[in-house]
Formats: sequence, C-alpha cells, structure tokens
Amino acid sequence: MATLVSEVALTPAAAARVAAIAARQNKPALLRLSVEGGGCSGFQYKFGLADAPEADDSVAETDGVRLLVDQVSLDLVRGCTVDYVESLGGAAFKVDNPVAASGCGCGTSFAV
Repeated sequence: MATLVSEVALTPAAAARVAAIAARQNKPALLRLSVEGGGCSGFQYKFGLADAPEADDSVAETDGVRLLVDQVSLDLVRGCTVDYVESLGGAAFKVDNPVAASGCGCGTSFAV
C-alpha cells in the first residue's frame, strides 16, 4: 500500500497542470517523479503520468492530485517541492531539491 508522506510536496500550480494534462489524456491525476542515473550532473529527474500508485510509493497530495515517488528515488529527493513554472524560456516542471549539492543549467539533472 502506498504511504501518504510529507517528505515531498507538489505546489498548487504543479497540481493544476497535472490535472489538466491528465484530463486531456483521460488518465488519473497521478504524477510520478523518479530519479535515474545520467544527465550532465549525474542524476536526472523523470516525470510521467501513472495509472496507479505502486505498493512501495510515497505519495504527496495537493488539490486532489497525487505525486508518487518510489523508495529508491525518495532518498534522492526527500524534502523536495515540485513546481510548474512558465517563463520566456518555456514552461516545465521544476524540482526544488534540498538534497542536491549542485545542478545543471537546464534544471533537469543534479548531483548529491
């Protein structure tokens, strides 16, 4: 059973964007954040819609939208906040990760 946690957070702006994307794709409003090796700084964030939580997922909920993080990735993003930002450079999900020692200019990879 997935565990509801306060170790990660989803901002209202990110929750609204996930809800809009999920509605367009006729999927549940579940955003999975995972961490993979790679990117220019050693690790990279990966986002995707999920059909259901996995048994070992940690779950944060904002405005009815759930952010899912697997246990392996949780160690690398504990305390993070996922936001959705729009700027002149485009629009994207952004992770504010206090565990990261450094990041890259594109904001999608980090080092610990």
